[in-house]
Amino acid sequence: MDDDERRWIEDTLERLSHSAFRSKFALAARDRAYARAKGRDVIDRHAREMLRDRVGDATPRNDGRQTPWKGHPVFTAQHATATCCRGCIEKWHHIPKGRALSEMEINRLADLVMAWIERDLKNHPAPAAKPKPSALEPTLF
Repeated sequence: MDDDERRWIEDTLERLSHSAFRSKFALAARDRAYARAKGRDVIDRHAREMLRDRVGDATPRNDGRQTPWKGHPVFTAQHATATCCRGCIEKWHHIPKGRALSEMEINRLADLVMAWIERDLKNHPAPAAKPKPSALEPTLF
C-alpha cells in the first residue's frame, strides 16, 4: 500500500469518526477473539470475499439489508466504514450505484475495512492469558 492509499484510509476513518452512527461501532469480544485466532491474512481474505459477494454487483440482492449487524468482524467493520451497502458506499465513498465495483475498488474498500478492524484490535488489547494451575497446586473445583 502506498502513502496516498494510507492517507486516504486515515482521512476516511477520520471523516467516519465524526458520524454519530458510524462511530458507535466496536467489535464484540468474540469477534476480536475470532480475528486474533484467524489472523490478518484470513480476515483480509474474508473482507475481500464478503465485499465482492455482498456489495460488488451493480444491483446487489437485498441492497441496504444484505450485511448482518454482527456475527463476523468484517460485518461490524462494514457498518463502521460505510461499506455495508451500495447506498452507503455511494454516499461516503462516491462510488455510484448501478455498476459493479471494480477489483481495485473492492481492494480499496477491503483495505479500509481491515484498517478499521486493526484499529479496534489495537484499542482493545487481548486479555492476558490465565495461567494454568500447576499439577502440584491444589484446585478448588
